[in-house]
Amino acid sequence: MASFKRFGCSVLAVVAATGVLAQPVAAQKADTAAGQSSQKAKALSTPTSILPAAPATAPARTAAPRATSSAATAAVPVVPLAAPASGQSDALLAEPVMAWSLADAKVLLQTIGYIGKEGLVPADYQPAALKAAIAKGEGDELDQLASRVFGWLIEDLRDGRTPMTARVQWFAVDPDQDVMPTAQIMAQALSNHDVAGVVDELAPTNPDYAALKAAYNATPVADKARRALIQANMDRWRWLARDLGDVYLMTNIPEFQLRLVVKNRIIRSYKTVVGKPGRTATPQLAETVSAVVFNPTWTVPQSIVKGEGLGAKVLGNPAWAKRAGYKATKSADGVITVVQQPGPTNSLGLMKIDMPNPHAIYLHDTPSKQYFNADVRAFSHGCIRTERAVELGMTMAILGAQKTAAEAAEISRSGEYTKVAMTRTFPVYLTYFTFARAIDGELKAFNDLYARDKPVLDSFAAPRQLKTTQRASEEEVIKLDNPL
Repeated sequence: MASFKRFGCSVLAVVAATGVLAQPVAAQKADTAAGQSSQKAKALSTPTSILPAAPATAPARTAAPRATSSAATAAVPVVPLAAPASGQSDALLAEPVMAWSLADAKVLLQTIGYIGKEGLVPADYQPAALKAAIAKGEGDELDQLASRVFGWLIEDLRDGRTPMTARVQWFAVDPDQDVMPTAQIMAQALSNHDVAGVVDELAPTNPDYAALKAAYNATPVADKARRALIQANMDRWRWLARDLGDVYLMTNIPEFQLRLVVKNRIIRSYKTVVGKPGRTATPQLAETVSAVVFNPTWTVPQSIVKGEGLGAKVLGNPAWAKRAGYKATKSADGVITVVQQPGPTNSLGLMKIDMPNPHAIYLHDTPSKQYFNADVRAFSHGCIRTERAVELGMTMAILGAQKTAAEAAEISRSGEYTKVAMTRTFPVYLTYFTFARAIDGELKAFNDLYARDKPVLDSFAAPRQLKTTQRASEEEVIKLDNPL
């Protein structure tokens, strides 16, 4: 069993390094029903330089929303460079139309000219049409075109350019469009005459994004493959919530590593074992830890109980079952339930992190430590097996449930099933970056384990698609009988 002597010093070092307890923060939430995107993202704090804390006063003419008839909108001689995805059933997003001064429109045109430094495509935002509208002067045509392309620019910087149909197994709903609505950002930019400043502040603030941006701009234009890969992974940062929280867990699936991050600094990292390619691939999620379970039990799935005959074996051989740590019950209708008791041979190991989600994915220990020695660690049925899991669980109990180190150690070594509910919110992000900063701080390419790059790369090679109300992948939610 775990002991304070074994884990206590390392846990205390982690807590001392953090300098804070986990503060309440809403994790970017996953979709809660198969085939439907959730609109119930929780609010996060937003940059006050982009959005005021309180409702702004009525903006001046340059930012006042202009009531526009459908006939007037249709009369604008601009053909969008994008179209909704083929067969797309979700409604297209409508950009607000506001009044633009020539000065603000010219700044927008200049901004579009350098937006390529953020890994976006200037041609997406119709610079030639905008230049022509500016030449005609202020009026409805300029208002509608400038509002439209600025809206697109906001959407791509805030939420990512990649259409949802190209985000394979992406089940996290980005709350940023709820927290930082396009209309409010546009009104703020125009009322302050600070279009360029607002655009600069919309890019992700995570240091890993900054490292990717620097690498992208340092890569020769002739190296198209490398630039395209970096561009795709820069966009993956935009898919995430702008505010990830002060304290969170993040795993990069292709890297096979889990990070405990405090104020953008990796405090601890842990090797992981992730899902095998195919139906058991680990999805991309953003969830919240509800509890840490020490000495967990494991309810054996029916595919093993019935399909492999374990239920009959446990009932027929009590002595063997006791040695193996299994207990079985048989209901009146003949269904056998087998529960593996806590212990070092339990399939979940000595610790499990509960993070409720429709995929039944969670982080847990494992008795099969040998898998952590492999370079490519894709052996699970979807869940994340975590190295030094007891140490991680104790740290979570201290930071997230305000346990002392001694209390956490005592619980972990008790040998008894103990569920420690979180009193502070801990977000968990299951991400998929194939070019990113590794745990050593160096930028590296990672194997595209689940072949998720191609749809993203293809979307950047094609004209921009208009955004829709879809907020997450509409792929099947695969809840496996045995997600270990």
